[in-house]
Amino acid sequence: MKQRLESLDALRGMDLLFLVAISDIIEELAEVVDTPWMSAIMECFTHKKWEGFSPWDLVMPLFMFMAGVAIPFALGKYKEPLAQTGESRKRLYFRLGKRVLLLWIFGMMVQGNLMALDPDRIYFFTNTLQAIAVGYFFSAIIYLHTSWKMQIGIAVALLLTFWGAMEFITIGGYGGGDYTPHGNLAEGIDTMVLGRFRDTAQIIDGQVVVKASYTYTWILSSLNFVVTVLSGVLAGQVLKKYSPLPAPPLGECSIFNGQSIKSRPQRGSREGAFLLLAIGIALVALGWTWDMVHPVIKHIWTGSMVFVSSGYCFLLMGLFYLWIDCMGHNKHLTVLKVYGMNSITAYVVSHVISFKSISKSLFFGLEQYVGDYYQVIIQVSNVAILFIILYIMYRKKIFLRV
Repeated sequence: MKQRLESLDALRGMDLLFLVAISDIIEELAEVVDTPWMSAIMECFTHKKWEGFSPWDLVMPLFMFMAGVAIPFALGKYKEPLAQTGESRKRLYFRLGKRVLLLWIFGMMVQGNLMALDPDRIYFFTNTLQAIAVGYFFSAIIYLHTSWKMQIGIAVALLLTFWGAMEFITIGGYGGGDYTPHGNLAEGIDTMVLGRFRDTAQIIDGQVVVKASYTYTWILSSLNFVVTVLSGVLAGQVLKKYSPLPAPPLGECSIFNGQSIKSRPQRGSREGAFLLLAIGIALVALGWTWDMVHPVIKHIWTGSMVFVSSGYCFLLMGLFYLWIDCMGHNKHLTVLKVYGMNSITAYVVSHVISFKSISKSLFFGLEQYVGDYYQVIIQVSNVAILFIILYIMYRKKIFLRV
């Protein structure tokens, strides 16, 4: 197996481990353990209902951020003059377009829209993978054609465009500085543009009705999806500058699989790690300061939320890079690598395939002895089955890429 930027694999693996394994077990355990300390733990695995930011709100931005981190390594050679021929760029854009299409389809599968085989449940823009597709595509194009300074300028322009639209545009009674769940501009745009194809939408008495509890937005929020991935691109450029890691061909690195390299003669630079940490602290401070006038709301992906979440992502990336690639603490990372090096597989399979029938067949006799904890055992079994599949793929060096 070729060596990789191990900190990126490990961080991605940690994100997926919490998303497809730990959170499900904790949720089942919370159903039978009614104690204050369990409630406190569950708070960390619960999204904020509207304003604010919980640890669980970081899972999606971190996924998107790491897609951006891989871009400078995967696409770096295409910025070189010798690789800027029309034919090579044409192949690259085709590859980027294919990735966007596949991510979009996988996103619809994960939400249950395609797998339900029900035309009334076809919704267009609903999922993390689709947000990554949008952010990745535009971030890749921006990276290929601009300097890092211009990338920062574009990110700032997108953030200000989103903020200005939310503050000063009013359409159909939505907007004009309204940041309530059902009065903000992003909500209005999704309602008017997506209509029947918005997630949870149903046609009742000839009217499109969306569940009142569904307050996630996607179209206007896509401006800031791009910024989130761009923040990862900037982090990736820092890592590339301070790490002795040559950029591989595009085919050796996907947006979900970390940097593949032939050799690593020396450890990463602590200077790069400290720069990531400093940027992270600055972004978190800016985000919570901006929160006073432009609230941190993950559901609509506000600019302040982008600053806060990207800041935390920079901090985590910096810490992982410092500990693993700079200080050489790269032992005992197998579990994280199993998830991180096949993250797209882990995410899709965990949402599309249920292993409960297998688990209940194996452990059906335990229910009479363990009572309410039976469902916890079943969930642990489900997680174990998925891990075994991913581990076998890891051992056989099977890494599915988009």
